[in-house]
Amino acid sequence: MATSFLTNLFGRSPVQPLKRHMATATQAARELLGFIDAALAGDWDRAAQVRGRIQELEHEADKQKADLRIRLPSTLLMPVDRGDILDLVTTQDKIANRAKDIAGLMFHRRLLPPPHLADLYRRLTQRSVDAVEQAEKSVGELEELFTVGFRGREVELVERMITELDAIEDETDQIASELRSGVFAVEDTLPPVNVIFLYKAIEWLGDLGDQAHRVGGLLQRLIAR
Repeated sequence: MATSFLTNLFGRSPVQPLKRHMATATQAARELLGFIDAALAGDWDRAAQVRGRIQELEHEADKQKADLRIRLPSTLLMPVDRGDILDLVTTQDKIANRAKDIAGLMFHRRLLPPPHLADLYRRLTQRSVDAVEQAEKSVGELEELFTVGFRGREVELVERMITELDAIEDETDQIASELRSGVFAVEDTLPPVNVIFLYKAIEWLGDLGDQAHRVGGLLQRLIAR
């Protein structure tokens, strides 16, 4: 494998810090499934425990992001811009932040969707997490992309992964729209403040998938260069 200044700086792989950070952010998002299952079951004690794990993961992601930024030199001997790497880690970090935001909003307000929309709410969460996991798989291919100089079959593999990510993100948008319509249909039967925050929770769940989609877009930008 060709070596570079960044390789020497970070160790064997120049992208290991990015992959570790994305793994942490993905785990924070994944924990949301357990949190929402507990909340929908009315088990707020268990929800509190899962929320605590999400907070710990978000803090760890912040530390990893700060460490990567500190160790990243102003000039890189590699086929990508420093700014692209910083944009990627910042977007990855927003995944962990958003997972913490969702758990915090639901926990503090004991916020739940109307019972007949609970399954759809859980489905939106699952597909948003699926998008994050697909983004993590794509980031996992960065090491090979660096090795082959962003050419050949590896590029085609990552492009297929990103295409699948696009499809998942489109589905999350559709589910979120259906869920908002469901809330709108019954919002006059719900406390007005709860309606406001429920729309916010749906927006943030959709944003989880959006941030994963942005990770894919940044990878496409790296490939294009």
